[in-house]
Amino acid sequence: MNQIDVNRRSVGINFNSKGEAEIMLWAPFTERAELALTEDQIRLPLKKAEFGYWKLTTDKIKPHNRYKFILDGEKELPDPASLSQPDGVHGASEVIDLKDFVWTDDLWVNIPLNRYLIYELHTGTFTSEGTFSALEKKLDHLKNLGINAIEIMPVAQFPGVRNWGYDGVFPFAVQNSYGGMNGLKSIVNSCHKKGLAVILDVVYNHLGPEGNYLNEFGPYFTDKYKTPWGEAINYDDAWCDDVRRFFIENALMWFRDFHIDALRLDAVHAIKDFSPKHILSELKQYVNLLVKNTGRKHYLIAESDLNDRRFIEPLEINGYGMDSQWIDEFHHALRVTSGGERNGYYSDFKGISHLAKAYHDAYVYDGIYSEHRHKTFGTNAADSPGEKFIVFSQNHDQVGNRMLGERSSQLVSFEMQKLMAAAVLVSPFIPLLFMGEEWSEPNPFLYFVSHTDPGLIEAVRKGRKAEFSEFHTQGEAPDPQAQETFLKSKLQWNLVNTEIHETMYRYYQTLISIRKKEPAIYELNRKQINCEHDEKTQTLILRRWHENQHILCLMNFSKTRQELNLTNGGNEWNKLLDSADPKWQGPGEAPELILGNSTVNIQPESMLIYKSYA
Repeated sequence: MNQIDVNRRSVGINFNSKGEAEIMLWAPFTERAELALTEDQIRLPLKKAEFGYWKLTTDKIKPHNRYKFILDGEKELPDPASLSQPDGVHGASEVIDLKDFVWTDDLWVNIPLNRYLIYELHTGTFTSEGTFSALEKKLDHLKNLGINAIEIMPVAQFPGVRNWGYDGVFPFAVQNSYGGMNGLKSIVNSCHKKGLAVILDVVYNHLGPEGNYLNEFGPYFTDKYKTPWGEAINYDDAWCDDVRRFFIENALMWFRDFHIDALRLDAVHAIKDFSPKHILSELKQYVNLLVKNTGRKHYLIAESDLNDRRFIEPLEINGYGMDSQWIDEFHHALRVTSGGERNGYYSDFKGISHLAKAYHDAYVYDGIYSEHRHKTFGTNAADSPGEKFIVFSQNHDQVGNRMLGERSSQLVSFEMQKLMAAAVLVSPFIPLLFMGEEWSEPNPFLYFVSHTDPGLIEAVRKGRKAEFSEFHTQGEAPDPQAQETFLKSKLQWNLVNTEIHETMYRYYQTLISIRKKEPAIYELNRKQINCEHDEKTQTLILRRWHENQHILCLMNFSKTRQELNLTNGGNEWNKLLDSADPKWQGPGEAPELILGNSTVNIQPESMLIYKSYA
């Protein structure tokens, strides 16, 4: 693979300074390649170049032309690096000039990662319209909530108009039904204007089944490995150099041409790569080079369930260099502690003792034996800073991967929802909220698709039920193909200003404000933390401190009032938050001031936050 120019996209069709179209197609086994302008019935032969590429520079192609590639005079296919699929995954590609947008975010500076407060959303269900432009109208709601970064679930072109986004088959094309390329650029521009960073979820471990034409062009996949979605993307087999280039160029495009602030890399544990230089390490090197050239800071966030600190360790010590990672184990421990079922992968989690361990160690399984996996699992990440971990009480996976898609609002009490939210926001990690949780949205977030192949539709239905058989022994999974399933998953914005949803929203505002204001909470120092738990009473005492400020978090996960004995050398503690306060529809408030050596009564399923100065 030739060195990638981080300053410009080279794959697909791009325009040079003269306004000419530069075409670069990778098809190493093809004997003849042409570009067909479908509206004008014009065919342009491409010239063979080294490493399996076909190239052409021409003035006959203009923005918004429709086109396909023709291989060996027979196969007529959309562009693997298409920037737009206006007629869907099976239609012609549309020529797009990436420079065709007026940016107004020149003064934007990315927020330091350790200050991120993330809000994950799905464009199609976040609003009734399901578009970027409708999302743009809700940014003030998010700004007023207090979050400073939105995470958008995948937008790469997928079949139809209903999908979580993980069935994308054109990694460079922005979903047409959401608003396409300029719609995404507009939302990023508006977010930056309002002080919000933008994280984009991307999928580099697999592509969806319908409309996936990559293998028609070359060996984008390998049968050396199997993944839950079939053959693995070819990152280390024959011809892998230019497959790696394809995905690295994709990541660089989002940062450089769409001004995305961070990428969330889906399920990196499913990336199979035994190269001397892992694809994530190489990607990080190129992102570092882009940052050096532009002066704009960008982050790479991995989703991984391996508890392997190599993913988040620096390149300098042979790590993969990821800036942060989603950590499911905090969620699992919190879910079981709050009364959730211990089945499937939750069976490995013991509740409050594991929640205390997660506060201390991030990874619960950090080299200890896992009954669920029947092996010793994980590595110790004690020296990794707090910003390396992103925690949550719910997200699209943990909600949507339930057969019935129930949110916390349908699984636990109103009081427990408030306690779970606070448990996340006082942690020494980066917090993430899932859309709608801030007003206790009751609608589910279900799994939905809109495929066109009847055989594939039936396979998805059967697979969906089989995948979660460990969690549900009765009932039927909602039909993923049905429009009703999709519509049921939309947020109900009419609830935001009604009780008790408005109360929950104000509670989240207050929690987030405390998180942003108090140094002992927002400074993610994992060394300045202490956590004690009591299995019998299901209580947990979390202490955090920074310089002379101390924060005391008292949590009661039981269904009865508990007494907690404090021994703190006589410190005076002033109350910051009481989740059981009647103003939050709670059963009763705690004292505004307590002494360190005293007994505190704490209401069922509640949290108290106090602060003091040494």
